[in-house]
Amino acid sequence: MEVVNISNQAQMDQLARQALEAVQRRGAGPAEVYISNNKELTVEVRHGRVETLKLAEERGLGMRVLVGDRLGFAFTTDLTPGGMEDVAGRAYQNAVAAAPDSHRTIPEPADTYPAVDVFDPAIRKATVEEKTALAMRMEQAARDYDPRVKLIESAVYQDGEAEVFIYNTRGMQLCYRSAACVLYLALVAGQGDDQQTGFAIDYVLRYADLNPEKVGREAARKAVAMLGSRPVSTMTGPVVLDPYVATSFLGLLAPSLSAEAVQKNRSLLAGRMGQAVAAPGVRVIDDGALPGGIATAPFDGEGVPTRRTVLVDGGVLQSYLHNAYTAARAGERSTGNGVRHTYKATPEVGPTNLFIDPGDTAPEALIKDISRGLYITEVLGMHTANPISGDFSVGAAGLLIENGQLTRAVRGVTLAGNIIEVLQRISGIGNDLTFYGGKGSPTLLVSSLTVGGH
Repeated sequence: MEVVNISNQAQMDQLARQALEAVQRRGAGPAEVYISNNKELTVEVRHGRVETLKLAEERGLGMRVLVGDRLGFAFTTDLTPGGMEDVAGRAYQNAVAAAPDSHRTIPEPADTYPAVDVFDPAIRKATVEEKTALAMRMEQAARDYDPRVKLIESAVYQDGEAEVFIYNTRGMQLCYRSAACVLYLALVAGQGDDQQTGFAIDYVLRYADLNPEKVGREAARKAVAMLGSRPVSTMTGPVVLDPYVATSFLGLLAPSLSAEAVQKNRSLLAGRMGQAVAAPGVRVIDDGALPGGIATAPFDGEGVPTRRTVLVDGGVLQSYLHNAYTAARAGERSTGNGVRHTYKATPEVGPTNLFIDPGDTAPEALIKDISRGLYITEVLGMHTANPISGDFSVGAAGLLIENGQLTRAVRGVTLAGNIIEVLQRISGIGNDLTFYGGKGSPTLLVSSLTVGGH
């Protein structure tokens, strides 16, 4: 299957054939070659001038080999006939030395793969000067928004292009090309001694979809809105999580959705299949073929077709994410989540486009019936949360809700609890699903959380 005509495909075909033939001569069983070629451009501007310009490219090959029930892996950047002989030899020797495991497998090719549109030639066609101009327009839009925007910490345009090839001795010959681009802005607004930060990001597959003015205004609005912020007294009540914060909480849950974590007893969802882990209206979905998704691809890192997997439906846990190995251990089939971020690693279980399904309620309607609560726009320290237990204690900032209205800015408070408790207390879901890279969520209303103040 060829998703896009890739100019160097004939060269990759030849390299893969050489590597596979070399390891077969050594007496190996099924074998696989994974080749990736990645290019990345980063432009950072400050005060209307280019501060950093970086162009990086990385190409390499990873090889998995089965010798009986033993799996070996090796990788190389030496894409020559000699390099293919070397990597085949090392992969074979690593397999001979590995512990046997009957669940190790090299997948067979599928009959069909999803048709995806993940390469926009306009990203490559646009000049560096045009891309730089986008970052400058974003920076200027932020400065124009309000004179209290004092400092631009980071104004960045970035894009990346990837080519992926997978071949194996079972007849698999796959390739695709993808590209994406992003604008990112972080800034500081100040008034007197009060300084507040704001940021915004726009991550898209289509160059024409980038909106630098919108990103600039959003970052400035967030910072300016927090000027004059102060803590509130400790309270227990309704809390509204904006999409960015809700996505952060989804990120805390994500590792527990991996079948690998479940099988290693490192998941808070282990043993909870068929049980309610969220409120009845909550659906959590992973969709590797999602139109427009940043992580969308026709197949995963071992050539299994991507697909839509409903993980939580009606609040009930329905599935875990699998690669070929965890699926074999569980007696199930792979969900197409053998994620491979580099040729230097074997496929691990990971999400693709992971999101909470939106509802049909406008975000403003989630707020209007709250007499007193908090609208959270930022959490600090989510990386310190425990993904195995789901416990968290994070700093938070946002806006006080009084009589259905957003009133004053709040900072210096904490949220503490457990991610399952948060999911089970969701009483409202917005219609504003927003993605931040490969994860996304709409606005969520949590009926009751304790906010630690002064």
